[in-house]
Amino acid sequence: MSQALLPSAARRQLLGSSTPRRLATGSQLGSALCARPVGLPALQRQQQQRRLAAAAASAAAAEATTAAAPTSAQRKELPKNFDPAASEEALYQWWESNGYFKPDPNAAGEPYVISMPPPNVTGKLHMGHAMFATLQDIMARYQRMRGRPTLWLPGTDHAGIATQMVVEKQLAAQGRDRREMGREAFEAEVWGWKAQYGGFITQQLRRLGASCDWSRERFTLDSGLSEAVLEAFVRLHEKGLVYRGSYMVNWSPGLQTAVSDLEVDYSEEPGTLYYFKYPVADSDEFLPVATTRPETILGDTAVAVHPEDERYKHLVGREAVVPQSGRRIKIIADEYVDREFGTGALKITPGHDVNDYEIGKRFDLEIINIMNDDGTLNAAAGPYAGLDRFAARKQLWADMEAQGLVIKSEPYQMRVPRSQRGGEIVEPLVREQWFVRMEPLAKPALEAVASGAIRILPERFEKVYNFWLENIKDWCISRQLWWGHRIPVWYVFDSAEAAAAASSSERYIVAKSEAEAQQKAEAQYGAGVVLKQESDVLDTWFSSGLWPFSTLGWPAATPDLERFYPTSVMETGHDILFFWVARMIMMGLEFTGRPPFSTVYLHGLVRDEKGRKMSKSLGNVVDPVETIGQYGADALRFTLATGTSPGQDLNLSLDRVNSSRNFTNKLWNAGKFVLFNLEKVDDAEWQRLASADFSTAAATASLALPERWVVSALHRTVADITAAHERFDFGEAGRLLYDFVWSDFADWYIEAAKARLYGGDEAAAAQTRQVLVYVYDRILRLAHPFMPFITEEMWQATPHTGAALIAAPWPAADAPVDEAAAAQFEALQAAVRAVRNARAEYGVEPGRKIAATVRVDAPELRAALQAESAVLALLAKLDAAQVSFVGEAEGAALSGQKGQIELVVGEGVEVFLPMAGLFDADKEIERLQKQEGKLEKELAGLQARLSNKKFVDKAPPAVVAEVQGQAADLGEQLATVREKMDKFRALA
Repeated sequence: MSQALLPSAARRQLLGSSTPRRLATGSQLGSALCARPVGLPALQRQQQQRRLAAAAASAAAAEATTAAAPTSAQRKELPKNFDPAASEEALYQWWESNGYFKPDPNAAGEPYVISMPPPNVTGKLHMGHAMFATLQDIMARYQRMRGRPTLWLPGTDHAGIATQMVVEKQLAAQGRDRREMGREAFEAEVWGWKAQYGGFITQQLRRLGASCDWSRERFTLDSGLSEAVLEAFVRLHEKGLVYRGSYMVNWSPGLQTAVSDLEVDYSEEPGTLYYFKYPVADSDEFLPVATTRPETILGDTAVAVHPEDERYKHLVGREAVVPQSGRRIKIIADEYVDREFGTGALKITPGHDVNDYEIGKRFDLEIINIMNDDGTLNAAAGPYAGLDRFAARKQLWADMEAQGLVIKSEPYQMRVPRSQRGGEIVEPLVREQWFVRMEPLAKPALEAVASGAIRILPERFEKVYNFWLENIKDWCISRQLWWGHRIPVWYVFDSAEAAAAASSSERYIVAKSEAEAQQKAEAQYGAGVVLKQESDVLDTWFSSGLWPFSTLGWPAATPDLERFYPTSVMETGHDILFFWVARMIMMGLEFTGRPPFSTVYLHGLVRDEKGRKMSKSLGNVVDPVETIGQYGADALRFTLATGTSPGQDLNLSLDRVNSSRNFTNKLWNAGKFVLFNLEKVDDAEWQRLASADFSTAAATASLALPERWVVSALHRTVADITAAHERFDFGEAGRLLYDFVWSDFADWYIEAAKARLYGGDEAAAAQTRQVLVYVYDRILRLAHPFMPFITEEMWQATPHTGAALIAAPWPAADAPVDEAAAAQFEALQAAVRAVRNARAEYGVEPGRKIAATVRVDAPELRAALQAESAVLALLAKLDAAQVSFVGEAEGAALSGQKGQIELVVGEGVEVFLPMAGLFDADKEIERLQKQEGKLEKELAGLQARLSNKKFVDKAPPAVVAEVQGQAADLGEQLATVREKMDKFRALA
């Protein structure tokens, strides 16, 4: 039952009283609101109902559009402040169990679809997750309220490297090893781990209020998504875009797998530059060479010099002898060599350096791999075989020193490549891997952005996107792991013995299943061939590149794919523009012929309050779950949404979160004020309030000035906030909301409304109650995408139509604005501010009411302000019986009279305050004279120091400047005191 339909007795129970209370009047109300709790729904279910909720969820979801809010029996007393711990979980369960997160099948608008960037299944919610979840939830809730069938599709990524690391570490603690277990048993172990811990991060996303359609949740290793991966790989291979080859890759010895260029971080670290002698064969000469990795000498296949370097020209074409090896290698000339770096001679190791690899291809040099997968040296390293790479470095250098081949070593700042996952130093190795040719895929992706089919926000990232795609390299998609999508390649052997003896073969079949592969192999190579599947798995980004359409059922032509693809927005961090976004665009265009989304919104990173990246080593990590526990989800969400703009990083401090919590309290207390004034309304008025509508000019024509002003200010705010949402400027939308609620509604209108609510005119009070409910209802709607929990709870307590705020329509963005009312009320505000400032300046006691004469030259404005004299008196603390309004002529006669203050408010508006008798002018002058004497003495002392030539010449300039500044400040204070004394003398 909606509260709008509750009988008056039940409503009074919700408000904390079974009998009507006498309404507070005037100044009593402020303290009453703070001191007295008022009953309000919290939507908390009883324990038994919670246990039954899960069983009833599927049935309730089917009736989502008609679900009703909890009844009065399920509600509790409203505390002084909103209590997130008591309400958020129950609210979320209520939304989810009633199907509000699913696309409304009856909504007529174009579907709005967001594919959630799937967090790692190993993950724990961090501020980056909180940022994307907040922004995407704002989009989803806003579009849902705009009437569009909205699908926010969630899921998690299997995170091949990360998950395998976690499980292997767990096994190691138990004294177990995956290689001893075997692949099948290890995969079963990982699936067991996923079943136990894989939903942890999705539960945390619920804590944040993420309104995803969890009934459609996907996992990148789901059967459907695995089918999509097989289909994509087969299609790319058939098109000649997937191939196997030996190329230089980034090898992670700790993980024992290749990693993408994008998964390697480079850090500046202290190292050593080693200088040594490279003997020239058949002579006593040597080439001086410098290297940062002496162990790679054992894999050298050339020494290069610049062709124009006069020092070494005579050696080009001869041979050098590899230290500790005896192998002879060529001395070559190549313009790549920097004559100014090191010695001007460069050792070439094509098997272990990216640049050397390119030189090696130009000169057809031999590629020697000296390293095992685990970072130890192999048999090609001769006597150093079996040593760890860094141990071999020390031993080789010591041996070279013993042989007189060492020149020197010196400290050197190095750019060190480290794996993002394992953290260890990555080794460049030439290995046989599976690759995707990227250039044919990149061209359509470039055209999609250039044509405007896809828009990237902020636009500056278009250049970054274009540069990467224009210079793209082939993508190494194979990973030497067991957890993931196993590459659908079967190598063909003539016998089981041959298959057991080799890991791969030049002959292979690409197929979606082993049965299909066997059939193809026998058709091509004859019956009896033996197949062995490729042991590598695909890079995790391969499956996530299919995410926007694989999650909707592709390659099958499902109803979801037909209705919800292409998706609308891809919102994610700018740091994975290449990892993921560009690949999704390429894959989407390749496999569906359409861009996977029309807009890419890139948010910034969340840093600590000093602008540093959050890390455990710095101890500056802010845990979002802990923050939610302390401040509530709404406060954290509002902070994240309003603290940044597209692409800009956010420096997060808990002070900002606390400020956001204060805003939620402001919203809460404003609602308490509204409810306080509805205690005595009968059922008929409650129904009228629930349907209050001032969205037309005719509806506002009969309203008083404050009401017409606040409705107009609301309508302008709705239009501005709607426009901000449409251009993805959520920070601006939040700031506009904050300003309207805190200033216009709470500070001005609520205070002005008291004049009519407690002025004794019931008709006027009823009108004001209508406007209060109308404006507050729209405030809750505007705030809901940012702060869903507190807004839903307050909306359920106030008069409303419909079952849930989450499904309520967004306010009309084209409602009229009464510009005349805005100008007139702004004049009233200016008059109030002027009187308040004067009271403060002259030290008038806060509780004392004073008289005032208001001069308004324009007759229409004078009539408008005179009609609101009670509001002016209330807000400016004037004596209502002694407030008068005069025109231009009468005002001119009043001007210049002694014993009054003349306040110029604006053009044609002036306020005269008769101050005499409100305070003891002589006493105030005496106080100011004492202050004047003290300031004069302090200033004289400073001026004496400044007139002392020795001080000015010998004191440090900073000290002299400080004294000069102090003297200037005292001079300004003295001038202010004297000005006040002159004013009080005029009033005496």
